[in-house]
Amino acid sequence: MTPTSPVLDRALVWFRRDLRANDHAALYAACRGAREVFAAFVFDSDILAPLPRADRRVEFIRDSLVDLDSQLRALGQSHGVADVGLIVRHGRAVDEIARLADTLRVQAVYTAHDDEPAALARDAAVRGRLAEVGRSLYTVKDHVIFERSEVMTATGTPYSVFTPYKTAWLKKVDDFYLRAYPVARHAARLAPWPDVAGTPGVPSLASIGFETTDLHTLRLPSGSTGADELLDDFMARIDDYGRTRDFPAVKGPSYLGVHLRFGTVSIRQLAREAWQRMQVGSQGAEVWLSELIWRDFYHQVLHHHPRVVGHAFKLEYDAVRWEHGKHADALFTAWSEGRTGYPLVDAAMLQLRQTGYMHNRLRMVSASFLVKDLGLDWRRGEAWFAQWLNDFDLAANNGGWQWAASTGCDAQPYFRIFNPLSQSEKFDPEGRFIKRYLPMLAGLDAPAIHAPWKARPLELQAAGLVIGRDYPEPIVDHDIARQLTLQRFAVARRA
Repeated sequence: MTPTSPVLDRALVWFRRDLRANDHAALYAACRGAREVFAAFVFDSDILAPLPRADRRVEFIRDSLVDLDSQLRALGQSHGVADVGLIVRHGRAVDEIARLADTLRVQAVYTAHDDEPAALARDAAVRGRLAEVGRSLYTVKDHVIFERSEVMTATGTPYSVFTPYKTAWLKKVDDFYLRAYPVARHAARLAPWPDVAGTPGVPSLASIGFETTDLHTLRLPSGSTGADELLDDFMARIDDYGRTRDFPAVKGPSYLGVHLRFGTVSIRQLAREAWQRMQVGSQGAEVWLSELIWRDFYHQVLHHHPRVVGHAFKLEYDAVRWEHGKHADALFTAWSEGRTGYPLVDAAMLQLRQTGYMHNRLRMVSASFLVKDLGLDWRRGEAWFAQWLNDFDLAANNGGWQWAASTGCDAQPYFRIFNPLSQSEKFDPEGRFIKRYLPMLAGLDAPAIHAPWKARPLELQAAGLVIGRDYPEPIVDHDIARQLTLQRFAVARRA
């Protein structure tokens, strides 16, 4: 809920997964509701503590905060307010937000909804701390188009199948839901930097206990400035998205995933761009909008069924008996290090390790391989992706893994099992992507590059390649693994 008129003297906007100043729901609500508005971000030690000291996501956030600070300053200057800036703190968010609210003497804190279980618990604690001293926490929708119970079945229940959800989503969406929040119109209420906040500026990575990474070497642009560059580039080729999105060697995706994750771009802007182009016949825009709707779908699944964090959506599949023990651990290590003997899977896993990004088609292929070829628990793969993906988002990651594992809502049926060889031949036909991440296979041409263990001796000799020395033998036979997976799921269904 938000106040309907500017009745507050002072308010604080708590930025989290919405690191931009334009089209910002909480910032807009605060500027409408209070006469003076401060902005803050907390490097939450509860979130940061388990992360490696060199984490691309932390560096991406830090760089994006520098960009956000500049945006806020520019907004203030455009309305004659000097020295507007972002207050950045490092510590437990529960403590830091309560302390800032007290220091700045605000009457309310504004922030965006976050339906992840840990975030809900954190927000409840913050709300309680603020309420103890007569302050309020107002939360608003920002990172999806439709959230929680906004798109429901005719009987008032949440959708568990994507296609009817998408149909209902498309029937409901209109200009109202896609319009931007006009923050600039009310930016005169941004408050100048308060002396009690200390020295302005975004702290260095080192000051919060982190190290620089290869983020800049990878040329991953951060902040809203970076998001705008990527969006402009994608809009020039969006019409081809439906034809190019599945081929990892082709520049097909938008590459905006990490920007959506941290809110350096507005979901309303992206959906509006896709919606408008779809209306004039762009099939690529229609396919891309469908992907954005999947994102909304998984967030409403998480809201209504929080048990999916750690459990199968289809409860009967909690009974699946996954491989375990030393052999299973060895299989997992080979998968995670890109040593399965299946080139497309290995190239995908190496792309993840080396860049923090994995092409969406390859996320499905590598997840299916872990679960249905190696017989390993999908939760192990989900946790691995959570550790390495720059754009890790709990709802989407969980939904994607449960889809691939056939345990989730509207998931791939358990008897449909990706063949890693045919996926490789279909989506990387010339092996261009494989060669990028597995240079030892660069001397092989199709079809041998998709299955090096099947290559003729002369082909291997010409490529200077010895299977088992330069590149591993397959760690599993796909046909045998497929039969074991069918048995594994059949037993669970009977149970």
